[in-house]
Parts: sequence; C-alpha cells; structure tokens
Amino acid sequence: MSMDASPCRLAKTSTCPCGAIKCKMVIEKTEKRAESDETVPEAKGRAEKFAQRYGEILEDLKKDPESHGGPPYCILLCRLREQVLREVGFRDVFKKVKDEENAKAISLFPNVINLNDAIEDSENRLETLVRGIFAGNIFDLGAAQLAEVFSKDGLSFLASRQNLVPRPWVIDDLEAFKLKWTNKSWKKASYICSNFAIIFVDNSGADIILGILPFARELLRRGTQVVLAANDLPSINDVTYTELVEIVSMLKDENGQLMGVDITNLFIVNSGNDLPVIDLSSVSQELAYLACDADLVIMEGNGRGIETNLYAQFNCDSINIGLMEDRGSEYYWRLDLGSERIKDLKLSNSNGNIVVKVEFRGSGGLYTYSCPLPQDADFDQRSDRWVSSNNGSFFEITLGKR
Repeated sequence: MSMDASPCRLAKTSTCPCGAIKCKMVIEKTEKRAESDETVPEAKGRAEKFAQRYGEILEDLKKDPESHGGPPYCILLCRLREQVLREVGFRDVFKKVKDEENAKAISLFPNVINLNDAIEDSENRLETLVRGIFAGNIFDLGAAQLAEVFSKDGLSFLASRQNLVPRPWVIDDLEAFKLKWTNKSWKKASYICSNFAIIFVDNSGADIILGILPFARELLRRGTQVVLAANDLPSINDVTYTELVEIVSMLKDENGQLMGVDITNLFIVNSGNDLPVIDLSSVSQELAYLACDADLVIMEGNGRGIETNLYAQFNCDSINIGLMEDRGSEYYWRLDLGSERIKDLKLSNSNGNIVVKVEFRGSGGLYTYSCPLPQDADFDQRSDRWVSSNNGSFFEITLGKR
C-alpha cells in the first residue's frame, strides 16, 4: 500500500511499462475459460481460434516489439487480448463466475459490515477495512495462481482477512494513511462543488462487495462524497459499471441506505475503460470532470494500481493498494523501485542458484526482497536490466541508478 500527496492536480504519468507478461499461461487460462462460455455457440472452436490468433500476435511481438502498434506494455497486451476475444465472438467469458461470486458476497455483506462497525477505535477499524480490501482483492481470476486456488478450494473472505501476511508489507504506508484519516475527512466546505474521493475499482465478488464497498461506506459516513469508477466493458472478472449499479441496488436496505448509511453522495461512473489495467489519459468525460477537484484518489488492484499508475502523480492524496501474488521466477515479475529508493542490490549463490537480493527504502524503513534469478537470465547494459525468457515465462529487473 503506497500513499502520495504530490504537487500536480492531474496525473503527470498514467502508464508504467511492464514489459512482456506471462504469455503461454495467459493463452491457456483464457482459452479454458472461454471454451466453457455457454452463451457462445461453438465456444470450444472459437476459444481455439483465440488461442491461435493471440499466440501469433505474441510471437510477432517477440520478433518485432513494434509490430502491433507499439512496445508490449501491459495496456497494449491486454487490449490485444480483449480485441481478439471479441473478434472471435466472446464478450464476457467470466460472466457466470462473476454472478456466482457476487451472489455469495452479497449474502456475506451484512455480517462483514456488522463486524466492522463493532470496532470502536477508528484507526483499528480503518486497518480492518484496508485489510478487507486486500482480502477481497484475492478474488482475482486474472492471476493464474489465485485462479487455481479458487477453482480448487474457493475463498473465505474472513479467513483471508485474518491470515494476511503480517506487517510491514512490502510497501506499507498504512500509518501515514491513518494519520491523514485522523486529521482530515476529505470534505471541503459545503459551498465548494466536486469534492470527491475517487476509487478505481477492480474485481467482482468479494473484492468490490466485501472490500471496497465497506471502505466506501465508511468514507460516506465520515461525510466524504465517493465516486466509484468501474469499467465500461467486461474484461476478465473485473466489475463493470452496469454490474456495479445493480450490486449497489441489491445491497440497499428498506430505506435506500447501505446498512444505515445514506448513499446520496455515492456516485457510480463509467471509467471509459475496457481493460484490467487503465490509462488515466483516456478516461470518460464524466469521470474526468468529476476528478478535476478530487481530494483523494485510490487506485485499487494489481492492474490499475501497480502494473499501471504506480508512479502516477496527483495534486491530492492518492493511494495505490493491491495484493501481489508471489510468482517467483516461474512467472513474469518486475521490480522497478527508482533510483531514490534502491539502497543495495546483490547477487549471491544459494544451492547452485543465483539469488537477487534488493534492499530498498519504504515509508517504514529499509526492506529486503529476494528471489532466484532464472538460469538463462542475461544482463543488458543498455537498459540496465536483467532479462530472461524461457517457455513463455518472463523475468525482468530494472535496477535504476544506485
């Protein structure tokens, strides 16, 4: 979780390159999900066409990174994937599982709210709400390992919240956020318009219903106007604008409130996005208008908050919050901490394997991150990177100047 209060009202940077993503696994997982889509005739054959076409595109990009409109950043790769899915006839391959998980999460919502409201200390309640966002974000079927765990065992929200890794987290600015939370309510004088906290939401199911909505409800209770920005079109299991409107409608009590909290100042807007990542320079006009005088911006989830926009700068308080799966060297991962944060980087030999050990500065002090370096990794002096590509899995470390 990172927090920033920097000097520019609009985002100076909206995207952050992620390099190539886990190619073979993306194809296999998407194909499997697509061929089970009962709403599409001849789904299996269409899914095979998707796998073939998208695989060809990825091979083209390996040979020529500019072959499909630019270097293979996250946004481009996701856009190409969604484009091919729609070309072969798929619109929402996760629709069934999203509906199922939304129904489960809606049934749990009252209990989660009651447990949160029972916490009298405001800082402890805030930490519980933040942990709830992390726990909800585990429901990410776009992440291969998490999707596999989900398909085998399902996910328990309360157990996940209880069993999160102990603090300090890799980037942990929670104490700074608690201080902001205590000292300001992100509420301007009543005569000033457009004072909002904007939350860019991520997944359906527990993520939006048990993670984000309880947090948004707490903001509303404190007098903050809240904008929830959701995707225009389906992409993996991300919640869409129309789905979120329906979810909130189903959660309203007999008084039209959210478990006793007035939602007059809750606004759901179409972000104009159709990907699991987002380019902040291309949001909808409605969202851009509402964002012009925001007090707090929250980028939630791996795609919007980490793979893109990790270094976006705003002239207001901003939070990037997301749960990263531990991919090790089997999957693509990227470490880009910037020159001002890297303190030391070492390579060591452990049981015959080269291990990268990075020491970097976070808000809570110095942290260390270690992982094995793939055997075929090679250092590219031109880009100051270690890069590996093996069987469709990618490894990349951007060192930065030290």
